[in-house]
Amino acid sequence: MSELDELYQSVILAHDRSPRNFRELEGEGCRTAEGYNPLCGDRFRVMVRLEGDTVADACFQGQGCAISKASASMMTEMVKGRTVEEAGRLVEAFRMMVREGQGAGGRGEGGGPALPEKLRVFAGVSRYPMRVKCATLAWHALRGAIEGDAGR
Repeated sequence: MSELDELYQSVILAHDRSPRNFRELEGEGCRTAEGYNPLCGDRFRVMVRLEGDTVADACFQGQGCAISKASASMMTEMVKGRTVEEAGRLVEAFRMMVREGQGAGGRGEGGGPALPEKLRVFAGVSRYPMRVKCATLAWHALRGAIEGDAGR
């Protein structure tokens, strides 16, 4: 097993056992969206609080496999404090990386910043097409919450 594969497993398991921001978010300015993967039953609700054009807080609730839970956990850590535009570029860069194995080290879509190093552990997901939906589930819900596509 390569060092990257070992790191991947270690990070995934750590976030699965002790997910960050696994809680409810309520109150004024809270936006929510749900993500559901009928192929494996993963279901998460992502909640964000925007202050102006900035993601002030992000969290999630639900259930899913280790990959989907770890991805949601790391996503909530990465988007806090970013502008809505930056969060959108992060979503696209992550999706591209796990779908196509691209974007792990380069610049993000539209010339944006490179994907944060911590998220690069998911680069290997592209080798397992059935796991791509697991890794991107919460990211799709994040976009919906930020854009206001779901209930508030």
